[in-house]
Amino acid sequence: MSRVTLAQWQMLAAVVDHGGFARAAEAIHKSPSTLNHAVHKLEQQLGVKVLEPVGRQVRLTEAGEMLLRRARQLIENAHSLEDVATRLAEGLEAEIVLAIDQIFPPDALARALEAFSASYPHVRVQLHETVLNGGLEMLQDGHADLLISGLAAKGFLGEPLVTVAFVAVAHPDHALHRLGRVLDLRDLEQHRQLVVRDSALRQSLDAGWLKAEQRWTVSHLDTSIDMLERNLGFAWVPETRIADALETERLSPLPLAAGGRREVPIQLIHRDRDRAGPATRAMARHLQEAVQACALSAIG
Repeated sequence: MSRVTLAQWQMLAAVVDHGGFARAAEAIHKSPSTLNHAVHKLEQQLGVKVLEPVGRQVRLTEAGEMLLRRARQLIENAHSLEDVATRLAEGLEAEIVLAIDQIFPPDALARALEAFSASYPHVRVQLHETVLNGGLEMLQDGHADLLISGLAAKGFLGEPLVTVAFVAVAHPDHALHRLGRVLDLRDLEQHRQLVVRDSALRQSLDAGWLKAEQRWTVSHLDTSIDMLERNLGFAWVPETRIADALETERLSPLPLAAGGRREVPIQLIHRDRDRAGPATRAMARHLQEAVQACALSAIG
């Protein structure tokens, strides 16, 4: 057991913060003699002098400064612990699990997580970056509190969140661009297509145009984009994920006569809206607000 109590450290901090025993006693509603006794006992228990008199006031000794600096961390952690306990007693989740399709705009996700962290700093977040049926599978198995997906979830109601535009792109030096003409889908069949694998464990899904004779399948959208920039194939990718690459001409849209651009509506889906805790509801709200903020930034 610790020889010194948290209350003793708190009283020492009060004496230092308020410039003496009398003012500290008034501030924390203790008698000056109680504070004096607590600090004196602390010094005896530690075998170290932490305060020294300066006129009618007291100040920390060099050892006292070092000890109180560390003790303040204990005091802050204790306050945080009590806050967490209070929130848990009120029904706050200790952790929430998100299944978010990789096509969701990363800027909006980052904004939402930052805002959530400011409101609920002690709630852990498990973020699963899913593809196609992978997120639906987590939701249906009860492993995700919130799902963001471009697919409908049977038996669940979703809310429209954002529409993601997919663009067919390749490196500017890709053979398809060197043809120097408008392309049709038959032109694509002779070249390597990069696709992202469904993250579902049981029932994977193929989506989009998949008729190229050569196909490389990867597990993450970022890998596909990296390969595109290395001139290793073509792909349909979310425009929000390659905005910088398009602007700097590391990637270029394929001049397809039709099908070069498609839009996918994204939904926000609760596992159980009625039973959702305050942190889950707050995360859903932050995701919605982040999408709106990103949209306004794009307009501005």
